[in-house]
Amino acid sequence: MKKTGFKLQWLLLGSFLGSIGNSFVWPLTTIYIHDQLHQSLTVSGVVLLFYSGANVVGSYIAGLLFDQKNPRHLMIGGLILAMISMAVLIFSNGWPIYPVMLTIIGFFNGWIITMVNSFGTRVRSHDGRFVFNMLYFANNLGMVLGTTIVGPLYQLAHNSVSPLFAITVVMYAFFLLVVVMFFQITPIKPRQHHTVDVDFGPHQGKLPAANAQIIWTLFISFAIIWIMYGQWSSNMSVYMTDMGISMTLYSMLWTINGILIVLFQAVISWLTKKITNDYYFVYFGILTCGLSFVLLLFAKSYGMFVLAMVVLTLGEATAFPTIPAIINLLSPVDDKGKYQGMLNAFASTGKAIGPLFGGLIIERFSYRPLFVICAVSILVVEAVVIAMVMARQHATEQF
Repeated sequence: MKKTGFKLQWLLLGSFLGSIGNSFVWPLTTIYIHDQLHQSLTVSGVVLLFYSGANVVGSYIAGLLFDQKNPRHLMIGGLILAMISMAVLIFSNGWPIYPVMLTIIGFFNGWIITMVNSFGTRVRSHDGRFVFNMLYFANNLGMVLGTTIVGPLYQLAHNSVSPLFAITVVMYAFFLLVVVMFFQITPIKPRQHHTVDVDFGPHQGKLPAANAQIIWTLFISFAIIWIMYGQWSSNMSVYMTDMGISMTLYSMLWTINGILIVLFQAVISWLTKKITNDYYFVYFGILTCGLSFVLLLFAKSYGMFVLAMVVLTLGEATAFPTIPAIINLLSPVDDKGKYQGMLNAFASTGKAIGPLFGGLIIERFSYRPLFVICAVSILVVEAVVIAMVMARQHATEQF
């Protein structure tokens, strides 16, 4: 495979623009369905289940096609169709057109996110860990800008989502322009068993057993973590507003989240030079995500919610960008898009299940049992990941 010359800066700019657009949609989905469309939390969870289910399908298909077709054409097509779907919701966003179009948008968002991560595996000027950390940085910088104004804008628009989808379409249009102008990349040639452009080792197309075991452990763990994390971006909005905390203050939590991720990246970038074992970042990140739910058990004031978000963000900033970097290292050269697509599909599965799972627990019991379940589940994931890595890391191969 020849060096593509693809520059990281354009990928980061595209990710940044897409993130701004998405941040005008996802933080308000649950509360819009619940308060404006007058549906229950369980119904809201079902809508998000379909959204994220479509996201899973889009992610998986995009990952497979990335390794076989022209990635630039695939990205352009996904962006155009996503823009068309969002444009519909500018003019018609009642029930049931909202959940139908949201599901279609979910497919293309999964497609686009997987394409971005897969493009990241083709950047040759930096190592994978740096690339995925910077992608996470760009994504969250966009989220900071978006979430800073989405809550107030939603209230100024008298709880209408039309202006939000209009802004999202504009951001995606700029993203499309970046792709058309700068995403010049040479497709990988179809697999040949006897001839390759560059020797990447004896197992270019074969996944060693130890690699597969760790990869699948991370896939499943990431899905479970996202089920729990999804409570923050869905049911927590209703929980906090029911406690008398405004939607603007809830939205501000995500602004804090994004700002902290940007700040934490400077520290993490320094730490990666001192700590060479990527798995340590995963261990620490999973643990702190779990501790954030412990703090929610004691949250009675907005300050405690902020503290819990700080702890959650610390875990997110360390574990979430490191996991795709590890998957990149462990996956064969000509299957990297496939495995990035599968990782995003598992994450999307967790996002799909999360709101519905939380809604059912809340309606059957209450919020406190939900927080206990989330904390315990994440700590169990922590133990399983540590055990698997300690048992099999020595037998893995890197690509």
